[in-house]
Amino acid sequence: MGCGGSKSKKLSEEEVTFLINNTCFTREQIKHWYKGFVRDCPEGQLSQKKFLEVYSEFFPSGNATEFCEHVFRTFDTDKGGTIDFPEFLLAINITSSGNPEEKLNWAFSMYDIDGNGTIDQDEMIRIISAIYNMIGSEGQTRDTVTPKERTKEIFSKMDENNDGVLSKKEFVEGCMNDQFLCQMLTADTSAVNNAQ
Repeated sequence: MGCGGSKSKKLSEEEVTFLINNTCFTREQIKHWYKGFVRDCPEGQLSQKKFLEVYSEFFPSGNATEFCEHVFRTFDTDKGGTIDFPEFLLAINITSSGNPEEKLNWAFSMYDIDGNGTIDQDEMIRIISAIYNMIGSEGQTRDTVTPKERTKEIFSKMDENNDGVLSKKEFVEGCMNDQFLCQMLTADTSAVNNAQ
């Protein structure tokens, strides 16, 4: 059903301790999340296909495929092609419970497609295009700003040293100083809808 990998095993005490120390979840919450994860992915691994199926349900009028590929790449920290339970819960923790700086550090990883430690304009255009495609017709108005135009605006505000790329520091500080950019670049669709 889209979940693959090795047979599901019981969550080890070591994994529980790791997750308690690295998320805001309690032991009971972790076990609850694990039960749901194993129910949906009995093999203990979430494939990109299954991830897309689930994520797309949240954006019925858009095409979430490209955005999901970027999110999946960021969640799949060991680059194994699937998301195991610890990767899943760490990602859920950052995207739902993390403080703004943690969310922005995660978002930076998603925008830095080639993993070189900076975001160039092409990478930014690709992610913004994916966000626009994901929200689909529900976010469209007559005067839509193109991804390229939006990227130029972002770089003019954030690229402090004018080197044509955004460092993690420029990205995080730029977003922390501009609530609208922070919402848009962390894929808060209410901000994107209001901007278009």
